[in-house]
Formats: sequence, C-alpha cells, structure tokens
Amino acid sequence: MKILMIEDDLELAEILSEYLEQFDIKTTTAEDPYLGLSYLDHETFDLVILDLTLPGIDGLVVCKEIRKKHAIPIIISSARHDLTDKVTALENGADDYLPKPYDPLELRARIMSLLRRHNQDFGISQETKKEAPDLLLDENKMRITLMGEELNLTVAEYEILAYLIKKAGGVVSREELIYNVDSIGEDTTNKSIDVIIGRIRTKLNENPKDPRYIHSVRGIGYKLVQ
Repeated sequence: MKILMIEDDLELAEILSEYLEQFDIKTTTAEDPYLGLSYLDHETFDLVILDLTLPGIDGLVVCKEIRKKHAIPIIISSARHDLTDKVTALENGADDYLPKPYDPLELRARIMSLLRRHNQDFGISQETKKEAPDLLLDENKMRITLMGEELNLTVAEYEILAYLIKKAGGVVSREELIYNVDSIGEDTTNKSIDVIIGRIRTKLNENPKDPRYIHSVRGIGYKLVQ
C-alpha cells in the first residue's frame, strides 16, 4: 500500500512513516504542497494524508485541487480544531478529519476503515485499480518495461526515457534533457539527442510517422504520452 503524506512537520511525518512501514504501508512525504500535487499527477497512491497548515497554500485549497482530478481517499490530519475548517474540508472532498495530536494506531485504523469504505476489495483504492500504463519505470532496479517486457536500453537511452516517463504528459525541451540527464554532457547537441530518441522509438516499436508514446514538439523537444 502506498500513501502520500502532505505534511510540513517532517519530524511527525518520519514518526508516522516508520510506524506505518511495520504494516507494509509505504509513505511518501511531501513537505511542499505543490510537490504533493505533482506526485499525484505522476505516481499512483492508495490514500492521501493532508495537513491544513502548509507553506504557500492552505490545505483546504489543496484538498479541493486533489478532488478535482483524483478519486483517491483523503484524510485531513490537522492541529486546527475549528469546526468550520472540518466542515469546509469535508465539503471540499475530504473523507475523514483527524485532529492532532493523535496516536498512530488510530491513524492506521482510520486508513484501513476508509479504504474498506471506498472499495470492497479491502485496501485497493480506485486509483490503484486504474489500468497500468504501458511503460513502467523501476528506478530501484534501473529498468523500464513495455507491456511487462523489459527494454534493452543503453545508459543514455534509459536515463532519457526515464526522465520522459517522470514528466509524462508534459513537454520536455532538449535543453532540459541536457541539464537533467547525467549520461549526456552540456556539449551534447540537439542532433545527438534526436538520434538517441530515434533509437528509443525503435525499441518501443514506434511508427515514426505516427508515434504512440514519444511525440515531437516542433522547435522545443518531446512529450511522452501513456
């Protein structure tokens, strides 16, 4: 089970993460709420634990933004005990409200209860049940699979494709690749990047005239579409 915790109290986040890990619940912490929203756009989680007092943007607004795009369960975890905050959070799409301080045992119980309510499969959320994308990146094993089959990639091909996958849906310029991919240096030409992209497309069995995954954006770079 994977949980996203949007929480700027890193000490509390670490305590909760270590506790939940005992029950095979992996927690990703985002101290910055904008980073948390970005995580949700690019990764799959079973549930969100959301603080209300966050830097840059109020947690109630974050809750509303999450609900606009995701059906994922949301637990508000907040030291703000005002009834208005609780009502507004629930109106904005939160599923539960847990006032701080609380025992991690209660948090886990609420997580499991909420997931049972959201799905009859006891712990598999609607987000998890979405059809898996064709291209999957496993950074721990440094491999990328296409429809379950591992791709045979050079280091440069792997790092460029991995970066495109992480930026899926967004336009990535050639300059961005040059400065963010370790295996290509600052002296790399745009032509060299185009050649590597061509090799990646071949390994993805792409039709060069009508590519399925890697789309060219004229004058800028590329966009990966899953």
